[in-house]
Amino acid sequence: MKELTSNSLHTYNINNKLRQKCLAKTCHTSKYAQQDAGFTLIELTVVALIIGILAAIVAPSWLGFLSRQRVNKANDAVLAALQEAQRQAKRTKRSYSVSFKVESGLPMILIHQDTVPPASGWNNLGENMGFNPNQVLLYSNTNTTTYNTKNATGSVVNTAPGSGTITFDYMGVLASKGDNSIADTPLKIMVAAPQPGTTAASELRRCVIAETLLGGMRTAKDTQCN
Repeated sequence: MKELTSNSLHTYNINNKLRQKCLAKTCHTSKYAQQDAGFTLIELTVVALIIGILAAIVAPSWLGFLSRQRVNKANDAVLAALQEAQRQAKRTKRSYSVSFKVESGLPMILIHQDTVPPASGWNNLGENMGFNPNQVLLYSNTNTTTYNTKNATGSVVNTAPGSGTITFDYMGVLASKGDNSIADTPLKIMVAAPQPGTTAASELRRCVIAETLLGGMRTAKDTQCN
């Protein structure tokens, strides 16, 4: 009987020690779990600061990328319009023109027969691109009222929105002017990104140049578009 009691007491002591160890381990784990839960104010401040620094570095590059994309696509649309007018002139054996202007900060373009643009039918330049007003600026070195004629200086005027008309005759070459004199060359249509917060042209520029009387065209960029 005494031996049985001693064994029971021994078993009780062992179980009690195991229970205490388990409780101690649980408390220890709980302590660290509470320490690891969530972030401290200092940690959150550091993370916010890092995010701000990264945003300040990345944002200008991203905005510059978007501006280049818009200007490149606008210039592609100008070239495509001129090439289409040239094709139509050859196909129909009639004069075809590309006229351009700016309305409410949006560059407008129109492919049409003959030399005088109709009042209707104008489209936003790169209408599928969804440009907002003054996101892409349009300039030229053309006379505003006379087709295939340069302005007085012969240089692209980037202080006022561009307008004018470039006309191809039935052979797809630059048509003679209204007084039967040969067309002026080169004729330039330029698109540019605005300077931040303004409607003045930045140095990011693209242009299409009707370079020869035979209707040869090429693209250029930046200072080559002056």
